[in-house]
Amino acid sequence: MMMTFANAAPRIQVHGHRGARALLPENSLPAFEYAMAQGVDVLELDLAVTKDDVLVVSHDSQMNPAFCEGPAGSETLIRKMTLAELRRWDCGAKANHDFPKQQAMPGTRVPTLQEVFDLVKSKRSRVEFNIETKIFPSKPELTPTPERFVELVLEIVRKNKLTSRVILQSFDFRTLRAMKKLEPKIRLSALYPDKMTEPHRSLVDLARESGAGIVSPHFTTVRREEVAAAHKAGLVVVPWTANEPAVWDKLIAAEVDAIISDDPAALIAYLKGKGLR
Repeated sequence: MMMTFANAAPRIQVHGHRGARALLPENSLPAFEYAMAQGVDVLELDLAVTKDDVLVVSHDSQMNPAFCEGPAGSETLIRKMTLAELRRWDCGAKANHDFPKQQAMPGTRVPTLQEVFDLVKSKRSRVEFNIETKIFPSKPELTPTPERFVELVLEIVRKNKLTSRVILQSFDFRTLRAMKKLEPKIRLSALYPDKMTEPHRSLVDLARESGAGIVSPHFTTVRREEVAAAHKAGLVVVPWTANEPAVWDKLIAAEVDAIISDDPAALIAYLKGKGLR
């Protein structure tokens, strides 16, 4: 993912987290379009699966009342809704107050993965996709099986001839292992939570456990010596989700390959100022 040139600083890639959540409704077509216009290398997005097995782009398995509005008394679990029922929800009606600069965009629907691919094609963009399977071993009712989830993803990726431009990421390594069996050409990324939620594991151990060639730790867990060890092992390091210059400086110093950010435009400008893009 990272390219180096003689007499030049390494270029750090930018992943637009849920498109550009700092400014526009997360995981929405407007957010993805904005991120592409700002020059991101990769669109980061999350997948859920409807009752009729349609892949839709949503971080939450249940409609989030903080920024989504739907019919009174209606079902809220995506896995229990058909796509037609999900379309009745407006997830741009209210701005997310966790992001003061975010604009509300009433009428924003949860897009399908196909609609995201269609948008990118319409812009003739060569942007890549970092797609997270939102799946939980303790809550099997919220998703298909890992194997079925991956089959659905692979079917649509192949249909759109995007195998070389897709990364599959997850905290649940079952989907990574399933994808590796079905299509070894798709890059895999092992997500690692913040240091407060579970004991620390090295990036190399994380890759070994998951079978992934990319490791994606929370920015608070990044250690320069572990990044160096990961690189020595041939791994790519892509921390999430960093939004402040002080954090960016730490990750730059650690020599990471890419940074996932809610504000990709600000990160791109910052990296340009450092000669890293």
